[in-house]
Amino acid sequence: MNSREYDIVIIGGGIIGLSTAMQLARRFPQGCSIAVLEKEKDLATHQTGHNSGVIHSGIYYRPGSQKSQFCVGGAQALMRFCDENEIEYDQCGKTIVATEESELPRLDNLYERGVANGVQGLEMIGPERLQEIEPHTFGLQALWSPTTGIIDYVKVSEAYASRFQDSGGDIYMDAAVRSIGGSAGAMTIDTSRGSVRAAHVINCAGLYADRIAEMMGERTGVRIIPFRGEYYTLRPESQHLVKGLIYPVPDPRFPFLGVHYTRNIHGYVEAGPNAVLAFAREGYRKSNVDLGESVGTFTYPGFWKMTAKHWRTGVSEMHRSYSKNVFVHDLQKLIPEIRDEDLAPGGSGVRAQAVATDGALLDDFSILQGQQAIHVLNAPSPGATSSLSIGQHIMNLAVESFELEG
Repeated sequence: MNSREYDIVIIGGGIIGLSTAMQLARRFPQGCSIAVLEKEKDLATHQTGHNSGVIHSGIYYRPGSQKSQFCVGGAQALMRFCDENEIEYDQCGKTIVATEESELPRLDNLYERGVANGVQGLEMIGPERLQEIEPHTFGLQALWSPTTGIIDYVKVSEAYASRFQDSGGDIYMDAAVRSIGGSAGAMTIDTSRGSVRAAHVINCAGLYADRIAEMMGERTGVRIIPFRGEYYTLRPESQHLVKGLIYPVPDPRFPFLGVHYTRNIHGYVEAGPNAVLAFAREGYRKSNVDLGESVGTFTYPGFWKMTAKHWRTGVSEMHRSYSKNVFVHDLQKLIPEIRDEDLAPGGSGVRAQAVATDGALLDDFSILQGQQAIHVLNAPSPGATSSLSIGQHIMNLAVESFELEG
């Protein structure tokens, strides 16, 4: 790859980087050379490959936010893409369940948001209808979303990559970015496999998006703080307890959805996740500690301001991480039959949570637009669901900022 020159280099081979690459290559089949750099041996290794595989319908998001704008249309576009490419998905449906009186106003608000966002088929249901959909679930009232589904996002990413390469794009694996330098129109990106030159860069580096931006001299005003989400898996003899997706009513003070049940496209059922501070950006296990990255977290003023606001939640999540009994107790709010012996150790994922210098947890997408580069600084859920919509949005920004013609 040494000395190769490209019009656009996309850093990050996750689902958003690959969607953007595919759509750019399709928009400019001639005269625009594009490459994707991925630091791992496989595509979609981190956030894309470690999420719960849900096709979100667009219920949670504030009307008018980028999340709401991208999600509903993005989900429809995703399913069309899967139909065209013979990728399996299942619209198994989802219940958001209120188990306490205090949650009922928030459930009403979610219904109103979903309707405002154009989510189809939403229905407020009582205990009898809930029992028909999820016979083992307890709730005072629930919101039923029949269009919510499940999918394998790694397969989707691989299909994006294949289409991109068929259009003439290049993908370099094992190409971790070490530095970015140069002047206008002639950036040199040094990687573990050599260097490439680029007129423009699109930063879709996920867990490292802030670092890539800093390499290019951007002052982003945010730092990526990694949060690990830990899951249990229901043992095969207990999987009948969950028919589709079962979620609690989320706490609006925190950007995570709370522990829930997810039937996976591959047939098993996950229970979780929690949300605990990770001591490495790739901290998938409690034992994963990166001293330098931890120092970066603990010396960031925004981390301590965030902690001052959310320390009670953080302590609670940490307690649940180290106590299976606490985890089980929280799961029993939704399915009272669940017992310790129903749960086997599961996997985990790491969320790249962008935190502002004032301690605010960025809840919406954050995309920084420049003349030479576009930086995707925050792409939380429903990023995978919205990958085609987001990729199209980034492509449009690139056409405008990079003055692309074709």
